[in-house]
Amino acid sequence: MNILDIPKAYEPQDVEEKWYKYWEENNCFLPSEWDDKPCFSMVIPPPNITGSLHMGHALNNTIQDILARWKRMQGINVLWVPGTDHAGIATQNVVERELKKQGLTRNDLGREEFIKRVWEWKKQYGDIIIHQLKRLGSSCDWSKTRFTMDDGLSRAVREVFVRLYEEGLIYRDNYIVNWCPRCHTALSDIEAEHKDINGHLYYLRYPVVGADLCVCPNALEEQEDEIHEQVGSTPVTLQLQDEENITADTTNPKSYIVVATTRPETMLGDTAVAVNPEDERYRRLIGKYVILPVLNRRIPIIADSFVEPEFGTGAVKVTPSHDPNDFEIGKRHNLPQINILNPDATMNENAGHYQGQDRYECRKNLIQDLQGQGLVEKIEEHALSIGHCYRCHTIVEPYLSPQWFVRMNNLAEEAIKAVEDGRVEFIPKSWEKTYFEWMRNIKDWCISRQIWWGHRIPVWYCQQCGKVLVEREDPCACTACGGELKQDEDVLDTWFSSALWPFSTLGWPDDTPDLKQFYPTSVLSTGFDIIFFWVARMIMMGLKFQRDIPFHKVYIHALIRDAEGQKMSKSKGNVIDPLHVIDDYGTDALRFTLAIMAVQGRDILLAEERIEGYKHFCNKLWNAARFILMNLDGDEAGEQRIQESEFRSQNSEYREDRRQDARGTVGAGSKPALVGADSKPAPVGADSKPAPVGADPCVCPDKQEPGFLQIHDSRFEIPDSRCVCPDNQKEIADKWIVSRLNQTIEQVTMGLEAFNFAEASATIYHFVWHEYCDWYLELVKPRLRQDDETKKTVQYLLATTFESILKLLHPFMPFITEELWQRLPRLPSESTIMLSKWPKPGLINPKAIEDMELVMEIISAIRNIRSMMNILPKMRLPIIMVKHSLDETADVLKSCIEYIKRLGNIETIVFDPEAEKPHASAVAVAKDMEIYIPLEGLIDLEKERLRLKKQLEEITQALSGVQAKLSNPGFVDKAPQEVVDKAKEQGELLEAKRKSIEQNLRMLEL
Repeated sequence: MNILDIPKAYEPQDVEEKWYKYWEENNCFLPSEWDDKPCFSMVIPPPNITGSLHMGHALNNTIQDILARWKRMQGINVLWVPGTDHAGIATQNVVERELKKQGLTRNDLGREEFIKRVWEWKKQYGDIIIHQLKRLGSSCDWSKTRFTMDDGLSRAVREVFVRLYEEGLIYRDNYIVNWCPRCHTALSDIEAEHKDINGHLYYLRYPVVGADLCVCPNALEEQEDEIHEQVGSTPVTLQLQDEENITADTTNPKSYIVVATTRPETMLGDTAVAVNPEDERYRRLIGKYVILPVLNRRIPIIADSFVEPEFGTGAVKVTPSHDPNDFEIGKRHNLPQINILNPDATMNENAGHYQGQDRYECRKNLIQDLQGQGLVEKIEEHALSIGHCYRCHTIVEPYLSPQWFVRMNNLAEEAIKAVEDGRVEFIPKSWEKTYFEWMRNIKDWCISRQIWWGHRIPVWYCQQCGKVLVEREDPCACTACGGELKQDEDVLDTWFSSALWPFSTLGWPDDTPDLKQFYPTSVLSTGFDIIFFWVARMIMMGLKFQRDIPFHKVYIHALIRDAEGQKMSKSKGNVIDPLHVIDDYGTDALRFTLAIMAVQGRDILLAEERIEGYKHFCNKLWNAARFILMNLDGDEAGEQRIQESEFRSQNSEYREDRRQDARGTVGAGSKPALVGADSKPAPVGADSKPAPVGADPCVCPDKQEPGFLQIHDSRFEIPDSRCVCPDNQKEIADKWIVSRLNQTIEQVTMGLEAFNFAEASATIYHFVWHEYCDWYLELVKPRLRQDDETKKTVQYLLATTFESILKLLHPFMPFITEELWQRLPRLPSESTIMLSKWPKPGLINPKAIEDMELVMEIISAIRNIRSMMNILPKMRLPIIMVKHSLDETADVLKSCIEYIKRLGNIETIVFDPEAEKPHASAVAVAKDMEIYIPLEGLIDLEKERLRLKKQLEEITQALSGVQAKLSNPGFVDKAPQEVVDKAKEQGELLEAKRKSIEQNLRMLEL
């Protein structure tokens, strides 16, 4: 690969597929075989097989890949396990929609044939998202790809179910569950997503029966009504009262009790009215009866302390089959349980003449009937928080049915302790509060689902003797009587198998080498919305079955919103498709955008313009590489690539060396260990400080050193005295760039260690664009045209510093960095940047940094005046005057005068501590200096005054608009904080521009 073959522009599509294929073919993503090497492991949050890559996936997998690539470069043994989730309800819904196109339902096919169709669908479409993750650059060990219903994980699921059942932690019971009428299945509490809607509160009158009909509330068997209950959720049969015996005067408030409800149709299943025993208003009525309107059923008035006298009317209707609180009241008072709904939310035979009507149709008709009888006191508008199915978004119904549950309290106690004592750490730490709130109020987990696709519950019922068998393997006959068995129809909640993911993917229940080496995993990166669904349950199951936590750290990443702070959704038309973005701007631009915007604790407000901006950063990096490579004399420096056929043997030797480095020891024939495992970066002091413990004190061309790669090339055989540390450079620019690079290495490393991806990426971005490219490359251009010795020094510095830059960028931008790194001179034993050594910070010269910042500040001030005063960049300034108060400042500037003259395009610079401002001069202030630029003869002063005045008017008007927005409480209180912050930032920028223009106008008037 000739270094001069580099194209003029970066084209991602020419690079990305090539290098990903190269990494895969050479097993770069696989962990090494040495089990004594320090390990870093992660399991991917398994995406649904129904899904395609969205921005949430892109963000989370970018974060994980940054960690994986960074750790590999640190010499750590990395395993990143990929996989997909069977997504029970979601996948079944997708396949059912496909069947509907053919005029079929799953019931037409039957269970066995339907499951076969789902597997066929999975084979055809289920791995699409895996291929999309590869386009993102994810460096997973694809040889270990798992699926939550593959044979190994299915065995793990059965093992866990059986063990929990044998310990009494899994049980079956009738209970109120969240029922989806569309999916025909139960949902756990956290799968019922609550949404705020506008509803109504209905005040209904229940006529009171005469006092002589008083009964003991706990002796309902004395009721004249006969209620014949059957087992399970089968609707009960009712015998109604004779209407003529239970009339009431609805005009007399004393003849009825008023109850308030948001779901009036459920009154058809009422079996009591409850009041607080201390409520004086109703104490005389306790033990009496009311008449259930329309159905004319007599139900008791009972006393229960659950009722809040201050809420509503102080009397509540009790519907044990359709409300969880009423269910508990019903158990305490032995109330009948009357189910009035079919599974599709139509009314059943217990609803009287409303049978067959949809729940909302019934509500409408029932209210009309009650109004006709004078039994509706009033109807008020009322804000409601209603549970919706997290998959199809249908409003769920509280519904009494037999379900399987996991007892959670004991499991939760251990999981709470694991976070309290720091074994599991949430990042940001504020999410621990969310975790604790849910765990300390945890309810038993409903794990059964009434669908066909999923892990079928391993429970069998004998059809002859009724024995229940819970088995690891499918039984053939009843172990008690030899009778025929029937398996439970339900499947397990999808999250049941996902809860086992960190250890089931490593081979559990077998005691595998992977399980020994990589469990617990190091980091879990996920979204806040599945802390309850997944994170908490993994912690509980890991502690239960591995006696250890499943991961040490939980990184909770941000939520991606659109540029205005709105949640992305297809209905709003504001979705940004990551695959389209990759096609338009390249993977590296997308990854870097997501990383630099991933500020902890803040949502990401994403616009395509931001991604386009970081595509420009890719171009900047590419152009810097072209400049550097074209100034390495055109030698075949890049042709030291290792042939792919030699890769494996050399890679093994390389990894053995890295293993020694990671342990901080030196083995026979290995390279020197640079930094011990526990070493910390050296702090920046007043003077140059030693490099970290274990690192060479300087960077000589014949040594392996921190921060730079030794380059084996005859062009760089320079004297040892010119080693690459700041204090050994003659030029201040060289001292500065080496020092700033070492600071950048330190800051990027610390940012990654703290999971501060935004700070790490912003740090390297600023260094590369605003210091290395904008300043250093410009400063060294003249020296590349000087004598051979000077030129070689610059070449060496360019090559070594740029290679370190590529290494720092590689975890964020893997494709472009690999392409450019392959063209640089480098160690012949290294064949890919992703397995090269992560830079380590060396010496820092604070004085060089301070001096160079002063020089850049002066040059920037001169350039700003040129821009503000409309002085063309090519126009040479005859003279500038620098008034200074400190001699040492002047000495620094005089030593860098050629930098200032060339980059400021200045003929003469006069340093004078007594200088006075000339007439019609622009003034800039830097540190203890004033810089005067005479303007006469350079510009038309009057014309410039008019231009600035017009510009001032435009900026003042724009500033007024922003200030008006920020003074509007409606905007400040209701807009997302990110949007408000953006407006404040815009206002500050406009204010600064306004002041600058006013200052320039004053200069022109003098």
